[in-house]
Amino acid sequence: MGLQADTIIQGDCLEVLKTLPDRSVDLVFADPPYNLQLGGDLLRPDNSKVDAVDDDWDRFDSFAAYDAFTRAWMGECRRVLKDDGALWVIGSYHNVFRVGAALQDLGFWILNDVIWRKTNPMPNFKGARFTNAHETLIWAAKSQGAKRYTFNYDAMKVANDDLQMRSDWTIPLCTGEERLKDGSGAKAHPTQKPEALLHRVILASTRPGDIVLDPFFGTGTTGAAAKRLGRRYVGIERDKTYAAIAKARIAQVQPATAAELEITGSKRSEPRIPFGQIVEAGLLRPGDMLYCATGKHAARVRADGSLVVGDLAGSIHKVGALLQDAPACNGWTYWHFKTDQGLASIDTLRAKVRSAIPA
Repeated sequence: MGLQADTIIQGDCLEVLKTLPDRSVDLVFADPPYNLQLGGDLLRPDNSKVDAVDDDWDRFDSFAAYDAFTRAWMGECRRVLKDDGALWVIGSYHNVFRVGAALQDLGFWILNDVIWRKTNPMPNFKGARFTNAHETLIWAAKSQGAKRYTFNYDAMKVANDDLQMRSDWTIPLCTGEERLKDGSGAKAHPTQKPEALLHRVILASTRPGDIVLDPFFGTGTTGAAAKRLGRRYVGIERDKTYAAIAKARIAQVQPATAAELEITGSKRSEPRIPFGQIVEAGLLRPGDMLYCATGKHAARVRADGSLVVGDLAGSIHKVGALLQDAPACNGWTYWHFKTDQGLASIDTLRAKVRSAIPA
């Protein structure tokens, strides 16, 4: 029986996870209990109580009990992930190191740790430590051999004003109108995450139509972001009140249209075009000359798609690296050919060949 998506399952995460089919989800985002080791109420300088995390779901008898719980839910998540799927897990200094060790022991392969830097963190009222201004997210593939996990690199670069997206993300805490409240005006959930954080995670590591599983669904931030971005979701939440809030919240989300979900494509996902295919197609011919952007170096094209410069011969990448005395070179961006308008990158020829390949 297949997995029913766009649903919230009310129940214990371990018991529910055991009922989900093998290799049925594309991404897991997990915001597990932090196991905060609080030694009593946290007070402000005026002796008012801070609304901190003190719920029963965050209490464990020992580190050993927390570790056993972590390995159990994480092992089930690995089972239900597709082989090219990935997992994101977020935590604080209280738990993220234990979570990271368990993750590696279970066979996941860490791709990045991402620092979520909060622009508006809660102050350290006692003045006994540094202000805790960040949380850590771990992004991991299902295994070391998983080479085909989704990463929309170019979309992330465009979102960051054409600069590579870094592993430190500055995003404010969930406040204002986004912060869900209960009937008395208090926070509906103590650790509600900003939707901006989930937007970035989901946009970076899934495709439209993918299924995102959140085993600690809370008030449904993952589901709201997934629906808005044209992804599907499965949420597991044991608290009936949280599950009801999440259901009502997600029902109000208007998903983006297919056209709005188009993102900047990645060359990594496009068909591989060897340079020799450019020569075979007649876009360049044996004997034609290629030049670096400055005109300092020139190379002659050979029939097999290799280049020759004096005694040097090899691929567009190898010859480019040797001429620069560099460990590597992207020959597609290094080499240019002459046109009536001046030098043009050979990468434009690769794009031309790709455009002729049927979708």
